[in-house]
Amino acid sequence: MKLISFTKSKNLSAEEKTLLKKDRLLLLLSGVLTGISFTPFPFSFTLLLFVSFIPYLFVVNRRNSLLQVNRASYLFFFVFSLITIYWVGSWQSKADPFLMIGGGVLVFFYPVVLLINSTLFFLSQKIFGKEKSFWLFPIFWVTGEYILTLTDLKFPWLTLGHSLAKFSLFIQIADVVGSFGLSVIILYINVFLFNAIKNYKSDRKTFYKNISFAVVLFIIPLIYGIYKMNELQNSEQKTIRVGVVQPNLDPWEKWELGGIDAILNNYIELSEKCVEQGAKLIIWPETALPVYLLSGTYSDVVDSIYSFLQKNNVYLLTGMPDYIIHYNNPPDDAKLSKEGNFYYSTYNAILLFNPNSYEVQRYGKMHLVPLGEKVPFVDALPFLADWFKWGVGLSGWNVGKDTTVFKLKIENDTIKVAGLVCYESVFPDFVTNFVRKGAQFIAVVTNDSWYGNSSGPYQHKEFAALRAVENRRAVVRAANGGISCLINKFGITEYETSMFTRTSFVVDIQTNDEKTFYSEHPLIIPILSSAFSIWIIGINFLLWLKRKSKSDSD
Repeated sequence: MKLISFTKSKNLSAEEKTLLKKDRLLLLLSGVLTGISFTPFPFSFTLLLFVSFIPYLFVVNRRNSLLQVNRASYLFFFVFSLITIYWVGSWQSKADPFLMIGGGVLVFFYPVVLLINSTLFFLSQKIFGKEKSFWLFPIFWVTGEYILTLTDLKFPWLTLGHSLAKFSLFIQIADVVGSFGLSVIILYINVFLFNAIKNYKSDRKTFYKNISFAVVLFIIPLIYGIYKMNELQNSEQKTIRVGVVQPNLDPWEKWELGGIDAILNNYIELSEKCVEQGAKLIIWPETALPVYLLSGTYSDVVDSIYSFLQKNNVYLLTGMPDYIIHYNNPPDDAKLSKEGNFYYSTYNAILLFNPNSYEVQRYGKMHLVPLGEKVPFVDALPFLADWFKWGVGLSGWNVGKDTTVFKLKIENDTIKVAGLVCYESVFPDFVTNFVRKGAQFIAVVTNDSWYGNSSGPYQHKEFAALRAVENRRAVVRAANGGISCLINKFGITEYETSMFTRTSFVVDIQTNDEKTFYSEHPLIIPILSSAFSIWIIGINFLLWLKRKSKSDSD
């Protein structure tokens, strides 16, 4: 193996320049292969993820400083990010300029966050050496994935396990290890194959041993998947008939004032078709009406909704902006009204309307999209709120306070539903909170129309399959312009709509009360990985202190 400094390309020999060019091509290859393994590329491309890190591993094996490792890593991560999350900027004629800027920044910034993984990998070499550190690389990667579920900048979209959403047989083991565990499996297969290729000429015994381990690690989830799908298919469970409404409203125009009656009539018309097919619960998408419905200003609209529900004896679960006034003991993040005589909070919420009661069950979205729905760190730095605002005024939601499990009483039976708003469905461990509270199926309300017919809506829909398998709960999605669907507890889509169609449909959803190992213990893998990574950082810090102390004494 030849280690090259690659400090200044003008000082490199012809051989070193050739190798540098080859390494850049390898990094580009890794980025492309990893990127196209994600939806919406065909299922066969998913299999590329099991080998996509190999070119990258060969390159970092030739790097001997942190700067060199991270330079190489950034190129790989950037290409990966560019292919998979380019859509965040929307890039449509109606798109808000601030959204475009945020999307562009994300493509460049996301790879910087991923450098946490490569930095931990390099630091481990100070303790274990380079060869052994490759076996720790999956642990560091999962640490990075878990970090991306934390802080106001959280964005766990590209968890590697998500890419396997269409590989139904393989992902059944997620009810034990979750998406983070799938990431570990993916990466260890890559590491085994990397070591096999590296030793192909010099040590055939090591080559065959690593190939064997990679094959076994690939087969184990498949065997588990066959067993689990056969076992669960034979179990009988209760069902509830649910209607889903996809109104296909233009998200950029919906937030303009006026037209509420027309929007409501559109929903009622589509909902009536669901009632005709026997729906007991109807689901409308995220922010179905662009008003604070329960603020007291729209009592006529509320009356119309209740009139429809009572007439048809049907529940309504809907995404809706929510507005709560705090006359006494306001929460710390409450806003002061312009008049200054009361505090209030606004939420991107889900509301459950009951045909037999005027009591509304509420849930406020807890994971807000950075910049899009909440300015990061605005609680500590309030002036940031004035700097970053969407043209459609969505960047000031409050953070929801607690998970809510909605309860419906239908035919002397209580049905418990988890309601997630949009982006929340990409947080693996977060969803388990609802299941542990008794949720029997999962409803996701979303509006992915902001991003047009890009990769985003397709990825978002497919990632929900992992939440279904992890918790063995059916997932039903109501999306404004698509993709609305029903995903069963195996992560298999039973019904889905097309993008940008106005439609409604009715499905029978299986409920489930059993809790998986993952539902009960979702953080075992990320916490252990993070603890080990912290230990690596701590040991490196002690080594630095030791070197500093020695140099000072000299």
